[in-house]
Amino acid sequence: MKSPFYTAEHDAFREMMRRFVEKEITPFAHEWDEAGEFPRALYRQAAEIGLLGLGFPEEYGGIAADQFMKIVASQELARAGAGGVSASLMSHTIGSPPIARAARPEVRARVLPQVLSGDKISALAITEPGGGSDVANLATRARRDGDHYVVTGEKTFITSGMRADYLTVAVRTGGEGAGGVSLLLIEGDTPGLSRTKLKKMGWWASDTATLHFDDCRVPAENLIGEEGQGFKIIMQNFNSERMGMAAGCTAFARVCLDEAVAYARERKTFGKPLAQHQVIRHKIVDMAQKVAASQAMLEMLAWRLEQGESPVAEICMMKNQATQTMAFCASEAVQIFGGAGFMRGIKAERIYREVKVNAIGGGTEEIMKDLASRQMGL
Repeated sequence: MKSPFYTAEHDAFREMMRRFVEKEITPFAHEWDEAGEFPRALYRQAAEIGLLGLGFPEEYGGIAADQFMKIVASQELARAGAGGVSASLMSHTIGSPPIARAARPEVRARVLPQVLSGDKISALAITEPGGGSDVANLATRARRDGDHYVVTGEKTFITSGMRADYLTVAVRTGGEGAGGVSLLLIEGDTPGLSRTKLKKMGWWASDTATLHFDDCRVPAENLIGEEGQGFKIIMQNFNSERMGMAAGCTAFARVCLDEAVAYARERKTFGKPLAQHQVIRHKIVDMAQKVAASQAMLEMLAWRLEQGESPVAEICMMKNQATQTMAFCASEAVQIFGGAGFMRGIKAERIYREVKVNAIGGGTEEIMKDLASRQMGL
């Protein structure tokens, strides 16, 4: 159904993205999932079609993009049913915005062109073994020593953590609480930095790591923004991250719906196609209803952001709406597939394994509800 929010430019980009995904990702998604990684060359291929540069400053190789162009990118990537590929390929969308927004000009000029061209990989490192979304109480310490910071501590569950060339790291440079948090750009070859690969329930093709900082000396010029301003910069990242996740989750739910419909038309039980059984038709309609509602909410919020609003409460609810829709549709799709849905290699099975990471990453479902309620004045 044609949406009033998309222009001919959006449609042209969608077609280009669809061709890219169908040629360069979908045929290899299962292979990469089993291998636990995808080729680094995919970053350069994505850069060539403008995917990596969306929304970044043009002077560094970026491309002007509104909220709807970003939705198109997230949703077309999701058509491969490979969340791990999407997560690592696009890890710069959470790792690099703080650099673009607040790093020194010479740092921006050195780092961003390499990332947006696909030559280097960018990641964000916030979460620690002792705390997840409680950013204000992180423990990783950065002590000033002349023209360097000396960083000690650990980060965990870091997407692209094993391969990242540039890490945007939240550190404590001051006292307790949010006011003591700063952001540092730490390069991947910094002495004292080591990495441990993590095995996960889903997102197998995405490398995920625990990072260990053992007296890493980081040039003071790599400070992003001012000392003590890191918490504010991190919070500015969240609206974009959650909208991106919501767009992807809604699209993954649609993939499950499409896969279930195709299978229900083909598979026969008790002498007729699955789609002719009332219980299956009802499942499919429930899935379609939730996908349509989530997409409508997503696009309306994108429009509001384009008008200059900052509907934080609704974005938090949108993330929950999308992840719940994805969970429902993935479960129903696997149920419709029956035994075939329990076998590795189909999109619905991969997506089913990836449900929980979306409900946790970027702020858990519980945190989203609490933040939304606070924004509502409760």
